[in-house]
Amino acid sequence: CSDKKMKVKVFLVMASSESDKVQERLIEDFTPRLREYIRVEPVLRYIDFIDNEQKELIMQKARTEGNLRAADLLISAVVKEPHPPGWFTVFVAALNQAGCKHAADYMQLNLPSPEVEAENDSRVRLVQLLSPSLVDMKTDQVCAHCVSEGLLTADDDENVSRLNGASELLRRIVRGQPSWYSTFLKILRETEHKHLYELTGGSSDCEEQGDSLLLHTPMTPNTIRQCFFFFLALKSPGWVGKDCAKSLSEPLLCIADGSDLVAEAKSPEKADIVLRDYQMDVARPALEGKNIIICLPTGSGKTRVAVYITKKHLDGRRAEGKPGKVVVLVNKIPLVEQHYSSEFLPFLKHTYKVERVSGDSQLKISFAEIVAKNDIIICTAQILENYLERSNTGEDEGINLSDLTLIVIDECHHTQKGEVYNHIMMRYLKQKYKNIKLKKEQKKTVPLPQILGLTASPGVGKATKMKQAEEHILHICANLDASKIMTKSLGEFKKEPRKTIVNVEDRKEDPFGDVIKKIMLAIHAHAGLSPTCDLGSQNYEQWVGQNERKAAKDEDQKVRVCTVHLLLYNEGLNLSNTIRMSDALSFLKKEQEEEIKKKATPDGEHKIQITDTERFLFNLFKENKAELERLAKIPEFENDSLSKLRTTILHEFSSRDKARGIIFTRTRRSAIALSQWIQENPKFEDIEVKPAYVIGGGDQSNVKPMTAAEQKDVLKKFHSGDVNLLVATTVAEEGLDIPACNFVIRYGLSTNEIAMIQAQGRGRAEDSSYTVVDVKNSGVAEKECVNEYRENMMNKAIAKIKVLNQAEYDKRITDLQLQAIVEKKVRTERQKQKVIKKANPSDVKFSCRHCSKHVCTGDDIQIIESMHRVNVTSQFCELFIQRENPTFQERLLDYETNSFIACKQCGQTWGSMMVYRGIDCPCLDVKNFVVRIGEEKISKCNKWSELPVRFSTFDYTEHASQMAQSSDEEEME
Repeated sequence: CSDKKMKVKVFLVMASSESDKVQERLIEDFTPRLREYIRVEPVLRYIDFIDNEQKELIMQKARTEGNLRAADLLISAVVKEPHPPGWFTVFVAALNQAGCKHAADYMQLNLPSPEVEAENDSRVRLVQLLSPSLVDMKTDQVCAHCVSEGLLTADDDENVSRLNGASELLRRIVRGQPSWYSTFLKILRETEHKHLYELTGGSSDCEEQGDSLLLHTPMTPNTIRQCFFFFLALKSPGWVGKDCAKSLSEPLLCIADGSDLVAEAKSPEKADIVLRDYQMDVARPALEGKNIIICLPTGSGKTRVAVYITKKHLDGRRAEGKPGKVVVLVNKIPLVEQHYSSEFLPFLKHTYKVERVSGDSQLKISFAEIVAKNDIIICTAQILENYLERSNTGEDEGINLSDLTLIVIDECHHTQKGEVYNHIMMRYLKQKYKNIKLKKEQKKTVPLPQILGLTASPGVGKATKMKQAEEHILHICANLDASKIMTKSLGEFKKEPRKTIVNVEDRKEDPFGDVIKKIMLAIHAHAGLSPTCDLGSQNYEQWVGQNERKAAKDEDQKVRVCTVHLLLYNEGLNLSNTIRMSDALSFLKKEQEEEIKKKATPDGEHKIQITDTERFLFNLFKENKAELERLAKIPEFENDSLSKLRTTILHEFSSRDKARGIIFTRTRRSAIALSQWIQENPKFEDIEVKPAYVIGGGDQSNVKPMTAAEQKDVLKKFHSGDVNLLVATTVAEEGLDIPACNFVIRYGLSTNEIAMIQAQGRGRAEDSSYTVVDVKNSGVAEKECVNEYRENMMNKAIAKIKVLNQAEYDKRITDLQLQAIVEKKVRTERQKQKVIKKANPSDVKFSCRHCSKHVCTGDDIQIIESMHRVNVTSQFCELFIQRENPTFQERLLDYETNSFIACKQCGQTWGSMMVYRGIDCPCLDVKNFVVRIGEEKISKCNKWSELPVRFSTFDYTEHASQMAQSSDEEEME
């Protein structure tokens, strides 16, 4: 600064007047400072000698590339010749009026000393470094104080509120005069931000170590680093070790535009997106506006590529003066938040409006409004499909594909028949071919969005030959209208986990399982059943299911109730081969208690019928219960799979400095039991294993489902390291992004090659491992070998597709698309015919699946919101009792469920009591009934949509009126 000041004085002496050249040189000398301290938007407002077109270009630069790049453009415009009279005076005045007083001081040679200047630079870098913690401040309060203290202007206040809150405040406040730092500390103290005040250098009454450390220590870059980690240690005393030492020795890295600082602690504000060569190669066709599928291994940055493509797409639309609208589709709720908070928001929030929506979102406005008000929307695919259907049926607030300019489809291998992705893309394909026809007729076409599909594995479907695998992948390409499928060898970036298959030995003795089999054989004899497959196998489970449906149809209550208990014992046998015998026993006890509970009313006044067969089944378990309890306590009889899993976990945690892994298992019950087993094992506690489980959110099993909020909380803890071993069902297989996860175990679970590739990809860290532990009757070791073969077949099929010449590829894609459209049309026609042939509700009769008692006819059933089938007749209300629902559902929109309804005669669950806008509505589940349509009996019906019956719509107004009238009559009496 002293050298620059001397130069300026020489120029001033030499010049007879304050010439333009001197002023230009002054600006040139202090450009590095000006670009740091200028706030482009308000400064432009006060400069009248820059034309509007140039101002718009500068503002565009600010919006797309940040304040620093825009400041460069502004300075170039200011010094551009010829100069109007008084241009320099106007520029300085604009700096003062816009609140850039520090920049104005440099232009007026009111320069700080080199020491003060260096100190201020260090304070700026420190705040940038600590910004991840500082963004938690109460922004409104702090901003108000900053305005009153003169650190920010009213214009700053407005922009902080409008843009990104605390992050925007921090960016603006560091551009003030050097005194800003002490004033900012005072404001943090006055607004009761004690932790942030101490973190940034304020004195603490209880921690003398930190007293004024940052205020009174010279701020060299190394000192800043040491202070940062010192305060991090104060905040988290256990945070020590080699990572800290490594961080202290490494230089701090500046982000591309110089506005933020990156340290080991990750800032929520990220740099410009920089792609690796292989990522740029696969992105290139999409950057040209083509529909493509990007097929890269998990952990290779597919989502980052999608963010880059999204940004370039919106930038291009904006540059052309056209609106852009991007929807990112995912197939699972946890992925909505992950993509939003980890990828799209950090990179794009400064330039574009980003929002996320899922079935778990608590938003007060409709999805259509969210689409209208934001540039990028991340949502579950079903939400978009629902609003596309609204538009199709002419309802208000629908969405059209023409409203969107880019659709990103995550895990796009799900774009197949029956999947929601395919429903969306069939709308796209139908419009595409309509457009071709319209174009030939020289009529206006309907714009369609660009499509970008992302997958780690399209799979091979049911293919057994290479040609079939190739056809399967081409079908997916056709469904996504992809002009190419883009893959790339990752070379040095590829992370291949070490793979191990752990085989297990059969038990030499299994007395616990033998007792369960003895019970099952006794039930066979009682019911007259003769199985043709091994007990505990999947074939046996299917055999029992077939007999259950036949017995329900034949109204054979004896066989039907026996099959229900056989399924429970078969599950108990499987659990004893997967988890502890005590867990299997707990399951059997609980299920027996539930069956017995069905035979008792909550008030005890009504006696429910118990048949001889039911009494036999209850006594059979009671007679064997003590023996099962004794055997469950003998460790030598535990399954070898559990022993192998224990060894694998101990090895992973003992051989790594920071182990973090996922165990995938087949059922919700086994996930919960394994997590509990790990918690109760002292050996795991000694090596600091911190387990938790995550399971699905649907209600298809008897295990209480996990809410989306509960899933999110567990995944957040796993991401942070508070949980280091996640036990999960397949809900966590796809998309879960934990960079520090370094081992994956598939425990008795193996489905197809897609699931295998997805599960392997959860291990993102270097030197990650993938282990398959076999379980009796699971066949996972054999299936894993088959999946490896199918993965190899898939890779060869993709390679063959990639070498097709474009004309041949396009022809095959067109043929498949036209075939899909024709098939869809045929299915639609068949559905219309079914609608025409729908049965008269009065011809449909429902009987209890358990005791065959007639319950109601189709005339008694009404439908709410095209979804819930209810029976509110007074006759029906006399037929059931209510029981507490242990898996209580949260309130959803206009309704909630809070209890079960069950047959008063036999205790069979029929459905739930739904409260709809204050009215009790017994809601029926069709799978609990045998349905007769005319002379035909339907014993297997899991969904109401499978019944060819049109029920009447529930008339809320009528029922509310009847309730009000009934209430008035009671009051009069």
